[in-house]
Amino acid sequence: MADLLVVGSVALDSVETPFGKVHEVLGGSATYFSYSASFFTQVRVVATVGEDFPGAHLRLLGDRGVDLDGLKTSKGKTFRWVGQYGYDLNEAKTLDTQLNVLAEFKPALGDGLRRTPFLFLANIDPDLQRDVLRQMKERPRLVALDTMNFWIQGKQEALRRVLADVDVVTINDGEARQLAGEPNLIRAARAIASMGPRTVVVKRGEYGALMLTDGAFFFVPAYPLESVYDPTGAGDTFAGGFMGYLAAQERIDAAAMRRAVVYGSVMASFTVEDFSLKRLTRLRPADIADRYTAFHDLIRLDGE
Repeated sequence: MADLLVVGSVALDSVETPFGKVHEVLGGSATYFSYSASFFTQVRVVATVGEDFPGAHLRLLGDRGVDLDGLKTSKGKTFRWVGQYGYDLNEAKTLDTQLNVLAEFKPALGDGLRRTPFLFLANIDPDLQRDVLRQMKERPRLVALDTMNFWIQGKQEALRRVLADVDVVTINDGEARQLAGEPNLIRAARAIASMGPRTVVVKRGEYGALMLTDGAFFFVPAYPLESVYDPTGAGDTFAGGFMGYLAAQERIDAAAMRRAVVYGSVMASFTVEDFSLKRLTRLRPADIADRYTAFHDLIRLDGE
């Protein structure tokens, strides 16, 4: 079992869906990722919060065994995001974003973090992602990166520079098409792979996940759910399950990658069943194992 480092955001989210609304609940890319990954391996967080960040949220992460030594409290207010979903839960409408302390976030890795063998660069400025990679004393065994349309549109050159240095990119389908300038998702994945990453994971929400690794495609559907309340953080939860499994196994071959995609999909399927991290806080390892088996049965052909 290898340690896993995530650098990203910890936030307070206010979300409204057709099924309810919540105000200033725990959110952020590093939050969802680390909580999900903690079911598989030791995960360490580098992020910043403001002086107003509730101590209960820190205890929630700490109780899961997440290493918070790299989570710094900065003078000012915590990053906030306000979003709304309609009945199409695949896309959020951003109503308000307040970067607050995140605007001045400059990740600094202590000596103990600079040799972490598995690294996830969550959705932050690509220049910061590249700077984190430069701080590593040794090249990690596996480096994965997530991004979004804001950086693709506004800092694509910087994003392409860091993409050339990573092994895996996780990205949603709309962003994949935008980055590649290609409407066909298969061709878009191949175009992104040509930018550097040997593995491209395209997150497709309720339509599952598509992975291209070493030239071969693999696809899993989303787990069929009758109750979906809030998709916020599902992509980061997916990435946490994906990277957490790989770090736990200390394997990055094609077979391990395929199983990791399924574990990522399993973790994401739990997140959307409630707001914020509520469903994950009720999760047991046995629940993960049962849903992994159910996923396997879902995609298995008769007699296999």
